[in-house]
Amino acid sequence: MTALLEGLIRHWESEVVEFKQAGKDYSTDKIGEYFSALANESNVRGMEGAWLVFGVNNKTRSITGSDYRVDPERLQRTKMQIAENTEPSLTFRNIYDLQQDGGRVVMFEIPAAPRGMPIAWKGHYYARAGESLTHLGLDKLDEIRQQTSTTDWSAQPVPEAEPKHLDERALQTARESFARKYANRFSEEDVLSWPLQTFLDRAKLTRDGNLTRTAILLLGKPEAAYLLSPHPAQMTWKLEGPELAYEHFGPPFLQNTTALYQKIRNIQLRMLPDDALLAVEVSKYDRKVVLEALHNCIAHQDYTRNGRILVTERSDKLILENEGGFFEGEPKDYATGEKTPRRYRNPFLAQAMAELNMIDTMGYGIYAMHIGQARRYFPMPDYDLREPTAVKMTVYGSVVDPAYSRMLIQKTDLPLDEILALDRVQKKLPLADDVIKRLRRDGLIEGRKPNLFVSASIATVTARKAEYIRARAQDDDYYCKLITDYLKKFGGASRKEIDRLLVAKLSEALGPEQKKRKVANLLTKLRRSSLIRNEGSRAQPLWAIDPSPTNLQKGNAGLQKEISD
Repeated sequence: MTALLEGLIRHWESEVVEFKQAGKDYSTDKIGEYFSALANESNVRGMEGAWLVFGVNNKTRSITGSDYRVDPERLQRTKMQIAENTEPSLTFRNIYDLQQDGGRVVMFEIPAAPRGMPIAWKGHYYARAGESLTHLGLDKLDEIRQQTSTTDWSAQPVPEAEPKHLDERALQTARESFARKYANRFSEEDVLSWPLQTFLDRAKLTRDGNLTRTAILLLGKPEAAYLLSPHPAQMTWKLEGPELAYEHFGPPFLQNTTALYQKIRNIQLRMLPDDALLAVEVSKYDRKVVLEALHNCIAHQDYTRNGRILVTERSDKLILENEGGFFEGEPKDYATGEKTPRRYRNPFLAQAMAELNMIDTMGYGIYAMHIGQARRYFPMPDYDLREPTAVKMTVYGSVVDPAYSRMLIQKTDLPLDEILALDRVQKKLPLADDVIKRLRRDGLIEGRKPNLFVSASIATVTARKAEYIRARAQDDDYYCKLITDYLKKFGGASRKEIDRLLVAKLSEALGPEQKKRKVANLLTKLRRSSLIRNEGSRAQPLWAIDPSPTNLQKGNAGLQKEISD
C-alpha cells in the first residue's frame, strides 16, 4: 500500500483522487459528499474506483498525519454510515490504516458507481470539477443513466409467465382498446377473434412469442405480480386529512388505474361569475387528466428502483409520485405540445401502452392535462423535481385565485401561453419581463413587479377589492403632493414626521424596508426638483418648502420630469 500511496502523491489530485489533512472531527457528511463525487467520476472515466486519502497536506504535498478515528472499530464503522446514506446503497471497498514516516495515513478505496446508477449522498448527486467538489451536472447524470439504456427493463421476457397468468377481463379491455385505435384497419370483430398469441404480438406485449414484464404489468392477474419480484408492481392511493385511508393496486394496470381513480372523491364544484344568474358547475377532477397523469407515472416509472407509484389525495389536490427523474427535458417543454420526446425510459412499455390507447408517444400528454385544467378554469399542474430520483406532480382540485378562474370563464379565447403565465401570477411565481409587458398590454394583470395581480381581481372578486386597493400603489405625484401640502401647512417636518404621514398610505405589498426606501426616493425627487430643501443636518434632516418663486416654478417642471422618468 505504501507504493500505491507514493504513486498517488506523485501524480497528485485528479477527479478520482482527493487528499485531506483531516483531523479527528472531520465531517462524515463531507466524506459522504466526496464518496458520491469520486464514485460518479470513476464511472464516467471508466475506472474501477477512486481514492480519498487522509493525512496528506494539500499544499505541501507531504505526509503530515491524521488522527481521524484512531480506534480501528470506529474507523471501520464509517463503512456502515456511508452505506446508510448513499442511494443506491454503496460503501468503501476497503479502508487502509497506514503508519508512515510523516505520520498516520488513512486510505479510503471507493468503488465506481454501478453502470447506469449514479450515487447520491443524502439525496444529492456530487461530482468533481478539477480539484473542487461540485454538484453532478445533467450531462454527467444523463451519461451514467444512459449506460443501461440498451437494456429496457420493461422489454425483458418473463420465462415463467404463461397465458394463464393474464387476467381475462383485462385481455378483453385490451382487445377493445386496440380495436378502437385501429378502427380504420381492423374491425372489432376481427380483433376479438384473433388467437391470443396473435393479439399479444400485434399489441407489442411479447418478444419472440414470450410474455414480457410489460404484459404482466398491464394485463397480469393480481397474483401474478410475484413474477416481477423484487420489483414491486404496485400503485398506492392514500387519503390525507380529517379522514385517513389507503389502498394498494397491483396488476392489471390497464384496469386498475380506473379502479384507483374511482377511489378519489370527485364532487361537483360551483363557480358563480359576476353578472351571471347561473353558476358554472365543474367536477373537482377531470377523469382524463387524472388517468393521463397516472398513465404517465406507469410509463416513466424507474422499476429498477423497487418503488411504488403513489397517489396522495388531499382536500384540494392530488399529488402523484413515481420513481426516476424526469427523463428527457423539463415538464415546461411539453406544456404547449410543441416538443416530442426522442427517448423513453421504458420504450417497450411505452409502445405497448400506446397500442392500448393508454398514452401517446408524441409528448402531448402534459399538453392535454394543461388544456383539461384550463377548460375547467382550474390552476395548471405543477411539477416538483427537487428530488433528482423522483417526479412529483400536483393536480389541483380547487381554485387558488378566484380572479384567475373568473378570467378564464370570461375570456374563452386566451391562448395557452397566456393562461400559463396567468397561472404563474396567481401562484406568485416569477415571470420574464417581456411576458409581464405583454400581459399588462393585454389588460390581463395589474400591479408592480413582483406584486402582480390578475386584472379580474379588481372588478370581479368582491372579497379582494379592498385587498387590491390596499396593495395597489398610488402615483408618485399623489405622495409628493401630500408632502408639500404638509410642509406648507406646518412649515417643516422631520423625517420621522414624514414617515408617519406616508408609511400607512403606501402599498401593503411593500415591506417595512421597502417603504422606508420609497419615502427616501420621494424626498430625493422633491429636493432635486427644487421644491423642498433640507434646513437641518444630514443625520437629522428638517424638510421645508423652498420659498424662492423661481425655484418653485422650476421645481414644478422638474418634479413632473422626475415623475415621468
